Amino acid sequence: MAQENTKDSGDGNIDFNELMRKFDTESAYRIFSGWLAKLMMLVAVAMSCFHFYTSGFGLLPAQHQGAVHLAFTLLLTIFLYPASKNSPKNTVPWYDIIVGLLGVCASMYLVVNYMSLIERSGMPSDLDLIWGFILIFVLLEATRRISNPVLPCLAIICVLYCYFGNVLPGSMGHRGFSISRIINHMYLGTEGIFGTPLEVSSTFVFMFILFGSVLEKTGVGKFIIDISLALAGWASGGPAKVTVIASGIMGTVSGSSVANVCTVGMFTIPLMKSVGYKPHFAAAVEAAASTGGQIMPPVMGAGAFIMAQFLGWPYIEVAKAAVIPALLYYTAVLIQVHFEAKRLGLSGIARENLPNVWHLVKTRGFLVLPLAAIIYLLVAGYTPLMAAFWGILVSIPLSYLSKETRLTPKKLLEALEAGARSSLGVACACACVGFIVGTGTLTGLALRIAGGIVDLAGGLLLPTLLLTMLASILLGTGLPTTANFIVTSTMAAPALKLLGVPDIAAYMFVFYFGIAADLTPPVALAAYAAAGIAGADPMKSGVTSVKLALAGFLVPFVYVYNPILLMVNATPLAVIQATITALVGVYLLSMTTIGYYNGHLPWWMRILAMSGALGLLDPDTMTDFYGLGVLAFIYLWQRFVAKPRQTVAATQPGDE
Repeated sequence: MAQENTKDSGDGNIDFNELMRKFDTESAYRIFSGWLAKLMMLVAVAMSCFHFYTSGFGLLPAQHQGAVHLAFTLLLTIFLYPASKNSPKNTVPWYDIIVGLLGVCASMYLVVNYMSLIERSGMPSDLDLIWGFILIFVLLEATRRISNPVLPCLAIICVLYCYFGNVLPGSMGHRGFSISRIINHMYLGTEGIFGTPLEVSSTFVFMFILFGSVLEKTGVGKFIIDISLALAGWASGGPAKVTVIASGIMGTVSGSSVANVCTVGMFTIPLMKSVGYKPHFAAAVEAAASTGGQIMPPVMGAGAFIMAQFLGWPYIEVAKAAVIPALLYYTAVLIQVHFEAKRLGLSGIARENLPNVWHLVKTRGFLVLPLAAIIYLLVAGYTPLMAAFWGILVSIPLSYLSKETRLTPKKLLEALEAGARSSLGVACACACVGFIVGTGTLTGLALRIAGGIVDLAGGLLLPTLLLTMLASILLGTGLPTTANFIVTSTMAAPALKLLGVPDIAAYMFVFYFGIAADLTPPVALAAYAAAGIAGADPMKSGVTSVKLALAGFLVPFVYVYNPILLMVNATPLAVIQATITALVGVYLLSMTTIGYYNGHLPWWMRILAMSGALGLLDPDTMTDFYGLGVLAFIYLWQRFVAKPRQTVAATQPGDE
């Protein structure tokens, strides 16, 4: 689906697959043909069928479910992803076959010997340790291949810390653990590789990825772009508003910022350039809008499901807490592209060249019903697992309402294969980050780091927040979003909890800034991918995308100090007041970043607008009055002072 859109709507010289391979390591897989391609498809389809069946008819015991999930993951990852640039790209070398099969055997060893392992719990045999060592090696190698060396290196450092802790000085030292104890904890226990992250990956996360793959095969991506065009394409600077709406909606289906950029951006970025937006601004709009998809309920990024498990909350409660922050984020981006369009005098697309919204709703509106079904089931109290299961079941018969959207057996097999392939990166990250989580539980490292952060910040909340933000963004330059969230929620979020920050606010804080790493240079993958489509300067695109996403950097600080925006211990009236005033606050924030409101804003007025925005973002009545007063002052100044001056200047004769 995405490839078709690329060729029809792009500039004609950008290859979708090549772009994905350049900016998304998960897309740099081997391309097979013949019997090998069929074999890989068969394994991937079997993986999807296993998860679909267990989600609907009963999960295996947690360690069994995770072991089977990991066996499929390691086999597919080692077979599909080459070990180096010099490795074969269209076949599987003999050494990869051995490594992949060893990974399967090491995973399934836990299932086959489950009862005997329980009987000798805490006293592993030599064979147990050998298979544990093999699994650790294969997992680290698979993670390196599908992402980058950063996460495996962190995992190795953690293992070395477990072993050499007795030689470390000060508070970071501990008594040290033997190799057998480390392998036992990481491999045979439920707090290492097979801990909560992999458990969530093997259940909720996989099913929502599969749901997204099934929806994509029905053509929902094209429908989202078309309906966004119909709703906003005619407005001033319409294509940029289409980008924000389409990327936000697409984010509920796709959990990857880069994939979202490449899918939607291939169509929207050329459109934005065609109406007058500068290439770097067009790239920044797409990057900011696509990255925000991971914080957009009801289907957020994989980290949100893990957050729910860490909190012990139903997932719908996490999604509800994310509603207002996501609304503020997208409102800020939308208003900024509007102000930029007004500043440049950009028009929209002629209505006769746009699709008709009612025709789209009548012919393809049923494509959103599976998403509506998931929302209903989550609100009704069903688990995310059952919601995703029924969402997929609903999608199949609904697709037959139109010939264009029909999920034929071939398309369904492609969706099952794509779902399994799309899950590999998250699964490897969740399993590998188990070393970091396991180190925290074995050695108490998490509490040591949390205490160190608080001490470094002098016990003050704001410096602690700034240090945590910095850690999240820095880790995000090398870690996938999911792994970043798990690491920071394990190591950094406890520092916020020590200072009395509510759990949901602490987790959401690190979640937001982990996602923001996709926008922040020097490693801003979403911004760089968008710049590749736009033909823009990557660094300039990254800086501009950060400016557009400024609300995403400020709002987390606000809901830490006052969790009303997360609906924590708040009355309906307080939530309504906080939401309305915060929306006005992002309106002022947008004036600050673009420097325009019914005319050019001088530097001093932009500073004033920023102060008013901060006042409105803080859910306090006095600061709200201050912010509203600033907005009223700017409006009156522009209306009765600045605009008459501009009119007089325009009517005066020039030098000629």
